[in-house]
Amino acid sequence: MQKYINIFFVMQKLLPLYMYFYNSIFLLKNRNKMGYFDFRSQFIELACFSVHQIDAIFPGFDHNNLTHWQRKGLLVKLRQGFYTFPEYKVQPNFGLFISNYIYKPSYISLYTALSFYEIIPEAVTQFSAVSVLKTAAFENSFGSFLYMKMKPSLIFGYNILPLNNRSIHIAQPEKAILDLFYLYPFYNTKREIRNLRFDEDFVCNELNVEKLALYLDKFNNKELVKRVDIFTKFYNI
Repeated sequence: MQKYINIFFVMQKLLPLYMYFYNSIFLLKNRNKMGYFDFRSQFIELACFSVHQIDAIFPGFDHNNLTHWQRKGLLVKLRQGFYTFPEYKVQPNFGLFISNYIYKPSYISLYTALSFYEIIPEAVTQFSAVSVLKTAAFENSFGSFLYMKMKPSLIFGYNILPLNNRSIHIAQPEKAILDLFYLYPFYNTKREIRNLRFDEDFVCNELNVEKLALYLDKFNNKELVKRVDIFTKFYNI
């Protein structure tokens, strides 16, 4: 009798270990069987998400599912390790949110910010931003995304604006203009300034000239001062 009692107690001690290994093997065998709709319900509200977030929520998740769902048109790859859902293609200005999300830290600036504020007339097909990280570019079905490197001391002058129940980091108009003249030094003649086709009503009546001068001082760049001087004299501000 004592023998069977000892066996019973040993089995009780081993049962938790057995269940642990059983569950681990079960999860390993069934990790490919995760349903898309279960996955979608977890991430749809995030809009954009990374593989790191997936692994944190679903340990052992098989990344081959991402490739499979992407081929079926159920996911959109934004860059290596970043995804969204195709439903967001119809959401206005969603590319601005993507720009912020897939390369951090960064903020929207240059032509994209100027177009957003309707300061330049052209509809911009490339989402342009600045970052302290190295210059980079990405392509996906939402468009082209360009990031220009700037030193940390020049990362200022941007706002956090609401957009479709989310928020975006975007340069203030004055900073977007300075970023443009700083990163594209060929804007150094009246002809090049004219070709930008700035909205004259905005430049003459809404542009904050004092803020422009204050931000310009922070750049501490003589060549930029010359380009901004050409700009201000062209519009007589």
